[in-house]
Amino acid sequence: MNTTETDLQVTAESFTAKKMKPKTHKKAVVLFSGGLDSTTCLYWALSQGYACEALTLTYGQRHEREIRAAQKIAQKLGIKQHIIDLPLPWLAVCSLVDKKQALPDIPVEQITNAGIPSTYVPCRNLMFLAVAGSLMDATGADAIIAGPNAIDFSGYPDCTPAFYHAAANAIGLGTKQGVTQGIEVLAPLMKLSKAEIVTLGARLGVPFELTWSCYAGGEKPCGHCDSCKLRAKGFADAGVHDTSLD
Repeated sequence: MNTTETDLQVTAESFTAKKMKPKTHKKAVVLFSGGLDSTTCLYWALSQGYACEALTLTYGQRHEREIRAAQKIAQKLGIKQHIIDLPLPWLAVCSLVDKKQALPDIPVEQITNAGIPSTYVPCRNLMFLAVAGSLMDATGADAIIAGPNAIDFSGYPDCTPAFYHAAANAIGLGTKQGVTQGIEVLAPLMKLSKAEIVTLGARLGVPFELTWSCYAGGEKPCGHCDSCKLRAKGFADAGVHDTSLD
């Protein structure tokens, strides 16, 4: 294991449009898919004292199994969950939506350098952040917490610090909360390896057995898609048992 539970330090990447006014309590909208990363983000947010509302979005993804995972975890935590459907037909250009397309199946060591894969969903994170910004503005929350990662990832352009900085700036300038109180978009996993994410999740008590990462959408993880391979490598490198495989 490269990083132990005791020496892992997590400093969330914070993307802000203006200085925030001091708050007596913290409230956040957490983008929550039910996967390993977003579940770790949710548990991290709760550990930091945020009152959280979870936002789960469906867009025709072939792995709808993750939505059931998100529901179970939200119910376990007793937090409010919003499930919003974005049935945009043009998203079928990607293999994550179009079941007729084959999912990439390449060696795990090649994933981060293979370019933008067919699983990239056009502007997904931009849409997600826009909906999260609307919910944040409507509920008076002062932060959006999301789980992008720019270390062990598939090269999606909407998972980078540069993208999140620009998106946070737009949300801050285009919302009532942003212009009057200041807002944050927090990405606690942005600069962590997958092994470090697993280590953090274990420390926070994330129920790995309830999370779902596989792109294929079956009842059991396929073990061949990018997400399965990166997850398996993360658990192996962290020396932690993945209870979702039991």
